[in-house]
Order: sequence, then structure tokens, then C-alpha cells
Amino acid sequence: MARGRSLATRLASLVLISALAACGGGGSDEVPLENFTAEEIYKRGEYELEVGNPRRPVEALRYFSEVERLYPYSEWAKRSLIMQAFAQHRSKDYEAARASAQRFLDTYPGDEDAAYAKYLLALSYYDQIDEVGRDQGLTFQALQALRDVIEEYPDSDYARSSILKFDLAFDHLAAKEMEIGRYYLKRGHYTAAINRFRVVVEDFQTTEHTAEALMRLTEAYLALGITDEAQTAAAILGHNYQGSPFYDDAYRLLTKRGLEPEGKGDSWLTKVYRQVLRGEWL
Repeated sequence: MARGRSLATRLASLVLISALAACGGGGSDEVPLENFTAEEIYKRGEYELEVGNPRRPVEALRYFSEVERLYPYSEWAKRSLIMQAFAQHRSKDYEAARASAQRFLDTYPGDEDAAYAKYLLALSYYDQIDEVGRDQGLTFQALQALRDVIEEYPDSDYARSSILKFDLAFDHLAAKEMEIGRYYLKRGHYTAAINRFRVVVEDFQTTEHTAEALMRLTEAYLALGITDEAQTAAAILGHNYQGSPFYDDAYRLLTKRGLEPEGKGDSWLTKVYRQVLRGEWL
């Protein structure tokens, strides 16, 4: 009997899906969506998402939107709104996904799916982060949105995922600064290069780019004849990344001039060096 009921349920679902599919066909025998319940229309939207056809998110979106239109105050309308944001994100309509997610948050701020809506909003920025060589405005927006998820829903699975994505986006910004700094360094614009590498050392010190930034600072300061800062940058590099090939490069640059890595002078790097010695940096 249980198997019989299960089979009957499946057949009923298939009949429902077939009937709903006919609603979009545009033929003379088209069945109006008004003839179906909110749950039936919603489940057709879910089905469209599960099939995997590239156009399915667009089709799913139509059904979820109709649930909202036809049954605006139902539980299914609330579910459909968050699914609209999901379908829009899947179809890479990021601006629309942000709008739907924000509308959900404005309408249902205390709902259990609010954390997911906030996470979708953050993803809509994160998934638009372009190559390192382009403007990074979206990266800053992604970082802020991801931070909101982490701070507002710290115990959720979305917070854990957001932390990983935050670190990657943070590293992305550091990579951008490094790229510009190398560009200036290669062309002999040493002061401009130093400014970029300084940003990495001071603001992005937890990223993988810090060791190279310190080596490039050593190189740039030596090119300007500012040996105290060059030695200090190398000393910080040696203290934190002694096994790094970047330290080997910095060390060779100094020894060619008869210099050694050493904290000297009273520059911004000297302050960093003192923090390193006190264990306050990195």
C-alpha cells in the first residue's frame, strides 16, 4: 500500500507539472495559473530550477513571481521571494538578485531565511569581482556585505562561508595594490610604487602578498638611496618570512651594497618593525 501511494503521488506530481508547463505554451487551450494553488505554482518553479537547462532559472522566476502576484500574503509568496533572488543570481542577473534579496530583508527582517537573503545579497557582489586588472569597487562592496553576514548571523553556515569569501576578496584587493605597485616600480616611479606597497604592508598584512611587498619596498628604497628604510623593510621580512624566496632577494639586494637587514631610523617601517619585535604585527 505504501508503494502504491508513493507511485500515485509521483504520478499526480507529473500530471501537475505537465499541466503547469502548458500554462506557458501560449496555445488556445492554455490553463490559467489562477486555476492552481500557490503551492502548485511554487513547486513548478522549483522543478524548473532542478532540471538544469540554462534557461530554467528564467522560467522558474516567472512562476515564483506569479505566486507573489496571485497569493501576495501567503507563506508561499514569502518563499517565492527568496527563490526569486536565488533564481536571479543563478541566471547572473545580479542587480535584480540584490533587489529581491533586499526586498525580502525589508519585508521579513526577522524571518529564518533572512540570513540566506543577506548572504545572497553579498554573493551578488562577490560573484561579480572581476580580474585583478579592473576597478575593484565591487570588491569593496562585497567585503562590506560579507562582513554584514558575519556580524549579524555569526552562528550560521552562511557566516562560515562568508569568512572564506571575505579572505579571498581581501586578498584580491591586496593583489590589485601589488599590480599597480609593480607597474610603477618597473617604470622607475619609486615613490608611487612605495605608496602602493605600503598599503599592502599596513592594511593587508594578513594576505599572501605581504612578503613580496616588503621585498619591493627594499628594492624601491634602495633605488632612491634611502637605505634605512630599505634595511628595515628587509629586517621585517626576515623576521616574519625568513624562509621566503622574497627574503633571499631582499638580502641579496642589500649585501650588494654592503648592507644588512636591520631596523633603523624612525620611519613608518620602523614602527612596524617595533610591532614585529613585540609580536603585535601579523
